[in-house]
Amino acid sequence: MAYIITDACNKCGTCVDTCPSEAIKEGDPIYIINQEECIECGACVSECPNEAIKEQ
Repeated sequence: MAYIITDACNKCGTCVDTCPSEAIKEGDPIYIINQEECIECGACVSECPNEAIKEQ
């Protein structure tokens, strides 16, 4: 299942540090997930303190 980062993101960086495939990049104004690099492991979902990452 593909994941997206919602407007609830406050750019804390927790997801970036958690992503094993380095698919999460800095965007403006929130982080974005590169769908081609994402391995859909879901690690970022459980680590996000703002619950800003959802299934697409």
